Amino acid sequence: MMIHKPVTTLFALLLSLTAAAQQQVNVSSFGVLPNTFTDATAGVQQAIAACKDKPGAVLEFSAGRYDFYPEDAVKKEYFISNTSSETEVSNKIKTIGLFFENFKGLTIEGNGATFVFHGKMITWLFDHCEDITLRNISVDFERPSMSEMTLKTVTPQFVVAAVHPDSKFTIVNQRLEWYGEKWGMKQFHAVLADTARGIYTYSSWNPFYKSQATLIAPDLVKFSGDFSAFKGAPGNVLTVRDGIRDQVGAFMQHCKNVRLENINMHYMHGLGIVAQFSENLHYSHVQVMPAENSGRVMASFADGMHFSGCKGEIEITAAHFKGLHDDPVNVHGTHLVITEKISPRVLKLRFMHHQTYGFAAFFAGDSIMFVHSAALQGYGTGLVTAARLISAREMEVTLSKDIPSDVRTGDCLENITWVPSLTIRNCRFEGVNTRGLLVTTRKKVVIENNIFYRTGMHAILIADDASSWYESGPVQDVSITGNTFEGCGYNQAPGNYVIAIAPENHELVKGYMVHRNIRIENNDFKIYDYPLLTARSTEHLIFSHNRITWMNDYMAPQGPLRAAFSFNACAGVIVTDNDFKVPFKPVVELQNMLPKEVKGPLPKKAR
Repeated sequence: MMIHKPVTTLFALLLSLTAAAQQQVNVSSFGVLPNTFTDATAGVQQAIAACKDKPGAVLEFSAGRYDFYPEDAVKKEYFISNTSSETEVSNKIKTIGLFFENFKGLTIEGNGATFVFHGKMITWLFDHCEDITLRNISVDFERPSMSEMTLKTVTPQFVVAAVHPDSKFTIVNQRLEWYGEKWGMKQFHAVLADTARGIYTYSSWNPFYKSQATLIAPDLVKFSGDFSAFKGAPGNVLTVRDGIRDQVGAFMQHCKNVRLENINMHYMHGLGIVAQFSENLHYSHVQVMPAENSGRVMASFADGMHFSGCKGEIEITAAHFKGLHDDPVNVHGTHLVITEKISPRVLKLRFMHHQTYGFAAFFAGDSIMFVHSAALQGYGTGLVTAARLISAREMEVTLSKDIPSDVRTGDCLENITWVPSLTIRNCRFEGVNTRGLLVTTRKKVVIENNIFYRTGMHAILIADDASSWYESGPVQDVSITGNTFEGCGYNQAPGNYVIAIAPENHELVKGYMVHRNIRIENNDFKIYDYPLLTARSTEHLIFSHNRITWMNDYMAPQGPLRAAFSFNACAGVIVTDNDFKVPFKPVVELQNMLPKEVKGPLPKKAR
């Protein structure tokens, strides 16, 4: 027997199906097709605009290659943390390939598409967006702003190198000049990649710049000059970029609930994926590494992921970082210095680091902490009722109560509302000459089941400072467990500790510790040198149930026998139940503290 559905039910179903179809926006409807090698920028931006005010919309690409050029890209001013000073880049107008502003409930589905960018651009940008997902895309550049060449012959008098086909160059008056799409290179920052051993070290373009260059075959150049101090060897790859962070790889600000899923960033120009004053960021299966079979070794001009002044949850799972000129992950806030008490409740503040300024760092309703700059000691809290930028370098904040009498100019204000919790799990860090992970946040931090493979500096650095980068703040609950650390720190001898807890407090205050509650447990440390862990001004630090083995086939120790542990002005430290299979006797070195503050069987000595 046939059952007839009521007409109203069928009508509702049709409406539902029609609405669902309307939410699917394919870029092909705007004339954007893959693999045409034409400029997709304007058509994609039209497709983006068609998703506006459609919560639940899906912006869809078909698999294939899409090219983005700067001519039709969105141009907009953005001040981005840790990028460039007024002198380095006076004009903060950014060039943006895919621009999303004030979107809510949007999914960008790449279906495996590859976005190829031309010139120097921000690849994608989310501004004041909420509930947004970007997934299943790869990002690359037609001409990366990183130049690469493989060394073939190295002698004190000459070097022969094969230039990667993506690294455009010409020889002018016997000097090799790097160039790209509407850019040249006049400043040089070089890193030498020994890809066979996974070792990335600082180098120099200077001997090549001063040499005489001769093209001896297609993409094969002979450099004649003084290479007596050059450390490269045949098979190494010399990677060169300029030092100016005029763009970033990708950017989001004032966003909430952002998901990045299955993203391959094969190259990024500038700082990397930057999140600034955003909330609840979940990154899953994000790779920052060159495309397979590309022949390139570098994927990022600087950092991989950078988080400045964020809050809520930051979660990074199953990410892979390989081939970066700076830190794969950096999470921090920003200390602003108090320059003037304008009235009993109003303070004038200043951005101090030359590359961080121009954005609002406090908002009405935020909680703040007063911090003694030299000691990094918090000594009082307050509530912001009003905040405004009065110049690119200065802010004015109004508090709900009178400013305490002991607040003085030169101290700092820390925003303790905009601080995130952090989870980094099942990730791999390698192919970097700097650190693996930087963490300065007072919320819960979990670093679990990751591999830190031959990072050039500390695998993990917990800092906090109000004198150099002005990156805040203290940590209060950190778990580092189940990780593998192999051959880390070779660019930092003699202080090449695998993990460093190193707040830059230049004044020690008796009884006050900057950091606390850090647990380093059940990890594998494969070391080639003696330093293992250093900590300063930290209480309740536990290093237990870790396995430490010696690498016999990696490199020789980079200095004489040194203490495995170095603690300065710490309290309540526990170093116990660790399994050492190393050819030396581990020692705990102490400074500005008593031996009773360290519990465990290892011998202790004063520095």
